[in-house]
Amino acid sequence: MARYLLRRLNLFIATSLLLIAVIFVATHNFPASKIFALTGIEAPTTQQIIETQRDYQLNNNVFNQFLAYTKQRLSGNLGISITSQKPVVDEINQVLPASFELSIVACVLAMCFGVPLGILASLSKNKVTQYSIMAITLTGYSIPVFWLGLTLSLWFGVELGWLPISGRINLLFEIEPVTGFILIDTLISDSQYRISAFIDAIQHIVLPAITLAVLPFTVVVRITRLAMLHIMNQPYIRAAEARGLHTTTIVLRHALPNALIPVLKNLGLMLGTFASYGIIVEVIFSWPGVGSWLVSGIYQRDYTVIQGGVLGVSLLIIFLSIVIDVLHNAFNPISRKELYAAD
Repeated sequence: MARYLLRRLNLFIATSLLLIAVIFVATHNFPASKIFALTGIEAPTTQQIIETQRDYQLNNNVFNQFLAYTKQRLSGNLGISITSQKPVVDEINQVLPASFELSIVACVLAMCFGVPLGILASLSKNKVTQYSIMAITLTGYSIPVFWLGLTLSLWFGVELGWLPISGRINLLFEIEPVTGFILIDTLISDSQYRISAFIDAIQHIVLPAITLAVLPFTVVVRITRLAMLHIMNQPYIRAAEARGLHTTTIVLRHALPNALIPVLKNLGLMLGTFASYGIIVEVIFSWPGVGSWLVSGIYQRDYTVIQGGVLGVSLLIIFLSIVIDVLHNAFNPISRKELYAAD
């Protein structure tokens, strides 16, 4: 297992360096001066120019410039935003919790509804039920996320007026940010309106979370169904049935834990797609997360925001993908057996 973890670590380092190299090349092709693109300082002083040339080795060869660029970016020096004139790393820290909160709620919705439907589709003997569930998942997988988001906004936000279609919370509620997660901050707030603020925050997150949850929901249903169909025919399941165990006990204690292993693996494989969908959802619903912040930076040609946003999101996706892969091998006995056999 130690050798496997070392290989995953080497993969993370190699992928990260390749990513930084791509961003480095793109940065040097921005239609702006190198100092402006690297630091975000529009009118640098002579001292700032000298410091930037020293920090980024601009007077040396390309390889030394890449090493200096990598050192600066990995040390947290992402420059300042051209638009707001604030450090890019501070802006990332402000918008990242909103994206995490939306993603977590969407994943919880996908798992809570996807796993039971996947189990029902695998165990039901009714062909109508099976085909209906699979038709729902196929439809959900085929619907463009931007069309779904706009349609939900039009129906439930504009025509019916049931739910808000932008932002995280009504601006009338003054909630002091503590964790960055608005659902938690409203509950721990000492405001007398914290319950009303919490309900308002839930109403704001419903539409974007449902829109973002559709894709993982369809994947969870399909993978859970296939895994359950395979596991329910295994000898240990047949032995449990022969001992007279109730079907619910067999499913929850013996089949479902093993069926969730491939679900975890497939969720890890689709992190990149999930992140791209998240950016679209944040733009549609004006959700103040990393996605809408990055798109705004692209429109405003904020070069430091583009570099910092792409680097931060990409490194996070790579890291989480490797973590999920490690967890999959840790919880899957078959994968561990193959791993040790390979070693």
